[in-house]
Amino acid sequence: MRTAHTPTAGGGRGTPHDDRDPERRPGSGAEQKPHTGRRFPKSVYEHGEEPDPRFSLANERTFLASIRTALAFIAGGIALQALATALPGPIRLSAALILIAVGVALPAQAWRTWTRTERAIRTGQPLPAPSLALPIAVAVALVAVLVAAGLAAGPVL
Repeated sequence: MRTAHTPTAGGGRGTPHDDRDPERRPGSGAEQKPHTGRRFPKSVYEHGEEPDPRFSLANERTFLASIRTALAFIAGGIALQALATALPGPIRLSAALILIAVGVALPAQAWRTWTRTERAIRTGQPLPAPSLALPIAVAVALVAVLVAAGLAAGPVL
């Protein structure tokens, strides 16, 4: 089996477009010119150089995953309030409100993380520390404790 790095019988060269070599890959950041159009947010795009698109696209996928997570938190809170009738009302409402509050706050924090990460990529700075992990973990743990306490209290008659 021949790979991109295996010499060919004809001339000892690999394939003409080795995807692992950014200098040779069409559309790589190595051959791009700075974007001169208007891009939003200006606070991100006015700094640094245009990075390899793979890094920017990975950052965007992470942002979109956070948006999906926010939607899941909101849906979970609504479902908990509407369907978890075995839980006492105040516990059910508290857990649902925590989930919905996290779902409402998460997109703003995801945007902040996206801008900080994109700016770091463009300027060659170290990536910022994750800022979403701890609040999400605390919220999930708190909701789990509330639901467990509600279930331990027994069914509502």
